[in-house]
Amino acid sequence: MGASNLFLFLLGYFILFTLIFQDNLNELQPVHGEDRQYSCDECGESFSHQNFVRAHRRKHSGEQLFCCDVCKKSFSRPSHLKAHQRIHNGEKPFCCDVCKKSFRMQSNLKTHQHVHSGEKPFCCDVCNKSFSQQSHLKRHQGIHSMEKPFCCDVCNRSFTDHSSLKRHQRIHSGEKPFCCDVCNKSFSQQSHLKTHQRIHSGEKPFCCDVCKKSFSAQSNLKSHQLIHSGEKPFCCDVCNKSFSDRSSLKRHKRIHVDVCSKS
Repeated sequence: MGASNLFLFLLGYFILFTLIFQDNLNELQPVHGEDRQYSCDECGESFSHQNFVRAHRRKHSGEQLFCCDVCKKSFSRPSHLKAHQRIHNGEKPFCCDVCKKSFRMQSNLKTHQHVHSGEKPFCCDVCNKSFSQQSHLKRHQGIHSMEKPFCCDVCNRSFTDHSSLKRHQRIHSGEKPFCCDVCNKSFSQQSHLKTHQRIHSGEKPFCCDVCKKSFSAQSNLKSHQLIHSGEKPFCCDVCNKSFSDRSSLKRHKRIHVDVCSKS
């Protein structure tokens, strides 16, 4: 074998070994049976290669060898560093084949795909209600526990999750980060922007199953359905007269204000 052929052979072998090692390092799955040669002295998990054990031990030691050259944040695995660096470079390599929306991480893509499939794999062990995202389940579970560890430092109102607190704080700050690209109107919540955009698109996805009338917002559909059910949940605290919607109650209350002003 010539020197050049030997060099190419060794180079190919090195690249193949690097790829296999990197793939296994990312997963670090314990192996079973006869391949269990190297084990972690902290938790007993076994691996087929000593290098995998070394990488695994960083979980216990907290050692972080891989550092971001932009913000200097450190990570215990190269795959975690690579995923983090996409925050800086804007790379979103994982694309939904249904709506073409892109994501930085494959796990975020998988979570997003539940929107299209209708799959709700995260189930509440108290009331059996299911959710498409684990974060939604966690927020829901706060209803049962009544635990609200996230507190507003302005008005002391508490919330079950950090995202709800963040949305609430925009009331105090007046921040409206979600802007309509058609009319430039801004909103404090992304859901409010989404509802607003249906004015421009004409989309009315919420349909009454009784009369088939459609609405751009779910809240409008719920108000409409009270017509069919006869329910009147909005009650006047002066004369106890009830109404099917809040706006009718508000109009009614002017009667009492006018009477008081005349007397």
